[in-house]
Amino acid sequence: MKFIFISIKIIFLYFISFSSSYSIEAPNIKNLIIYEEKQKIKFFDFLNEAGNKVNLKDFKSELIILNFWATWCAPCREEMPSLNNLQILKDEKKIKIIPINIGGENISTSKKFFDDLLIEELQVFVGDGAGIAKNLKLRGLPTTLFIDKDGYEFARIVGSIDFNSDEFLNWLNELN
Repeated sequence: MKFIFISIKIIFLYFISFSSSYSIEAPNIKNLIIYEEKQKIKFFDFLNEAGNKVNLKDFKSELIILNFWATWCAPCREEMPSLNNLQILKDEKKIKIIPINIGGENISTSKKFFDDLLIEELQVFVGDGAGIAKNLKLRGLPTTLFIDKDGYEFARIVGSIDFNSDEFLNWLNELN
């Protein structure tokens, strides 16, 4: 009987500790996970549209919206125009939007994808999909990470959203 009581207690404590790793009072934004304890980002290299190597730490002094996508990803195609519009809306804020293609395509294929969708405000970046996915524990595309000015991930969105929704824009305004 004592064994059963102790087992139940351990299971109960496990569920409490597991569920407390995320914020309880998250805004009503689809697929948004807000961490109670920020996660230190392991900085990594990727290429800009000129083919030059850049590192995530080069953008460390700004709030970073790091979006991972691929040209073959239908939900990525769906959300990219709203991310492009967010670039226009956020101009007065200290936010850097970095969309990185990790689908294995090259820069020219990524630029064509942007051209086809009339994406004119975002820069093209490409990166090592397997390495980045493993490093950041990505579970699918699109995935968007929110990184503070000190290099800590404090939230992520797994799946596509409308970056121009009132709920998202209000939450973003609260961050700045």
